[in-house]
Amino acid sequence: MMSVTVAADTTSAAVGSCLSRSRRRCLTVALRSKVSVTPTRILTKLKHECATPLPLLQQVANNMSSDMRAGLAAEAGPGPGLPMIPSYVENLPTGNEKGLFYALDLGGTNFRVLRVQLGGKDERVIATEFDQVSIPHQLMFATSQELFDFIASGLAKFASKEDGRFHISPGKKGEIGFTFSFPVKQASIDSGILIKWTKGFAVSGTAGRDVVACLNEAMERQGIDMRVSALVNDTVATLAGAEYWDNDVVVAVILGTGTNACYVEQISAIPKLQGHVSSSGKMIISTEWGAFSNGLPLTKIDREMDAASINPGEQIFEKTISGMYLGEIVRRVLLEMAEEGGLFGKSVPQKLSTPFILGTPDLCAMQQDSSGDLHAVGSLLYDKAGVESNLSERKTVLEVCETIVKRGGSLAGAGIVGILQKMEEDQRGLVFGNGKRSVVAIDGGLYENYPQYRAYLQDSVTELLGTEKSNNVVIEHTKDGSGIGAALLAASNSMYNQDL
Repeated sequence: MMSVTVAADTTSAAVGSCLSRSRRRCLTVALRSKVSVTPTRILTKLKHECATPLPLLQQVANNMSSDMRAGLAAEAGPGPGLPMIPSYVENLPTGNEKGLFYALDLGGTNFRVLRVQLGGKDERVIATEFDQVSIPHQLMFATSQELFDFIASGLAKFASKEDGRFHISPGKKGEIGFTFSFPVKQASIDSGILIKWTKGFAVSGTAGRDVVACLNEAMERQGIDMRVSALVNDTVATLAGAEYWDNDVVVAVILGTGTNACYVEQISAIPKLQGHVSSSGKMIISTEWGAFSNGLPLTKIDREMDAASINPGEQIFEKTISGMYLGEIVRRVLLEMAEEGGLFGKSVPQKLSTPFILGTPDLCAMQQDSSGDLHAVGSLLYDKAGVESNLSERKTVLEVCETIVKRGGSLAGAGIVGILQKMEEDQRGLVFGNGKRSVVAIDGGLYENYPQYRAYLQDSVTELLGTEKSNNVVIEHTKDGSGIGAALLAASNSMYNQDL
């Protein structure tokens, strides 16, 4: 490439200037002709390092199972295995719930508020209504009070627009199911101490505090007469919402901006809750599987992205399989191909150096392009990253997308199998019993909107379980289940239940 010659022939003064700006990058350009790295070689190495053959997937599933067991035995705080956080949801909705209940959902880049009128066994869900608000980017790095005041303000506006379909019984206080999709330590259904923020949030003044108290205080400031009767994460709420309609649901997974999974566990299999008395003998456990990292096929690009993140060394599974990161991994691969292999010609487009300039929806759009000249791929590369590309380069870009997305979907499937394996090992026939359905409910924009990702996940589950067992495992998309699920859990844990 001409840029190599220019870099090699540059005067010492210019080289010194370049070294002071970016020593590493200048040297890479200068040595490019000697290294002779081609995009094809980079792609071949990437495919090899990201490959998910059956033995690797089985090992990941086994590691997931063993990390779950370790987490169930470990006391609070950093320790072996996954966090395995008890939700204190011991009784799932039965269908008998009646009345008006609200739900708040804070779990990613959007904030939702919802109300539902329940009519018991016969009428079930009579009416629902929700509003969705984008969370301003600056609030992801604001103070605790600023974020919770924003949430309470949204709730106040929504509550003021109640119409005739919704009515609370006279003399009763409004009750809320609060879906809070970040790791919390709970000791009851209606309180929880924030362990840490994830999914790109870095709000100050909340870690170590009860998030229910934070919301209650913000509601007081807004003059809202309601109480939180259930604090859950989106995964737990999704399981409750899905199980309300289908009693065979045993696992729920979120695959969106971030990711998590939860399942129904026997109290007797939770050593860290020894002595806990439960009327049902069961509890939903939030695995917090985004923190899993045991045996994953990671690359130099993954490690560099992790090092540059706001939480280095944490949430490695999430950074490998979730919607927030897939596009960024691809961008980093393409940047390496452009800088070291001249993928897009003589110069490296400046915009391609911008972190997160490529989103996972962009990968999805490119993978849906079936035109002969891959026109949509070319247009998107130009619009998003300032890249001029020919057909061969576009095909390379698609292969990179395919490699990263296949790895993500396949590993997500292996994680699901790991959970099912653990449940089956404890109670033979629970999951894979003769003719028994075991339903895995999945929600989240990544799973819903990305057909290739969905297919890789399903293929991974089928390959790992084999045809016979996989016939008993049903993977269902449950859309927006977490909102109604949180309201249902508020109903099933209402302070007025003793009056029924």
